Amino acid sequence: MIYTITFNPSLDYIMHVDCFEEGETNRSKQEEIYPGGKGFNVSTILSRLNLETTALGFVAGFTGEEIVKELKERGFDCDLCQLESGLSRINVKMKGAKETEINGSGPDIPQEKLDELFEKLDYLKENDTLVLAGSIPSSLPDDIYEQIMKKLDQQGIKIIVDATNDLLKKVLPYHPFLIKPNHRELEELFNVKIENKEDLIHYARKLQEQGAINVLVSLGKDGAILVSEDTHVYYCAGAKGKLLNSVGSGDSMVAGFIAGYLKDKKYDEALKLGSACGGATAFSEDLAEVSMIQEVYKQLQVEEL
Repeated sequence: MIYTITFNPSLDYIMHVDCFEEGETNRSKQEEIYPGGKGFNVSTILSRLNLETTALGFVAGFTGEEIVKELKERGFDCDLCQLESGLSRINVKMKGAKETEINGSGPDIPQEKLDELFEKLDYLKENDTLVLAGSIPSSLPDDIYEQIMKKLDQQGIKIIVDATNDLLKKVLPYHPFLIKPNHRELEELFNVKIENKEDLIHYARKLQEQGAINVLVSLGKDGAILVSEDTHVYYCAGAKGKLLNSVGSGDSMVAGFIAGYLKDKKYDEALKLGSACGGATAFSEDLAEVSMIQEVYKQLQVEEL
């Protein structure tokens, strides 16, 4: 089973505007509402690839009820902790000539609800996969990822971490199966300017030295590089297509990587399917459907560097 955790989910309210003017009344020409959260995005793509997945996390209030309703329609299991007060946040995203976002802060999560989540983690068993992705609400301890990895250490569970800066650094001693910094995040981690593939590989290997098992560096339209646990380095160039959506592409890449790896334990296939899922979401209005993933997959070639 593949589990994901979304600590601070949202309803993403997408508004399409021709030209946003600050201080003026702006009118949207089209709106959509989606459940937001990196873990939910990963579970959605996994489900579309016919893999069993369970989404864990926290929801609150009427917005939380709508999140659960939307997720159930996507067809995967949800085992979410229901908070007794507050509201799951609403994130407003205005799409026009430029994209503008206003993200809510989300509800406070009390200790008893965090304990409830940890009880759910007791159901994970050897060979399961857990995805920890995204930011942590201010009401939770900033070492929550570490606490989870410490709890599950030595149980044979593959843990994937998609996080940034100190949140990522602190989990490396617990040997996450996969981490996925992008080019900019890799620069921030080491306070350097990365100019070429050789630099990318050098600093990805440094993350391995610090504890990561596999390091996947996403390069946006330029593709992705994987430094795998068996010392191989793979590169997949970016797919060609029209960028329609900047939300969820990285999460889709994580889901595709998991699906590709679980298929036959081959890292080149994991990188290829991960890249296909990430590109397919970038070329879609929302998270990619299987037909788009298959179309993009046909474009891609993986080479060993």
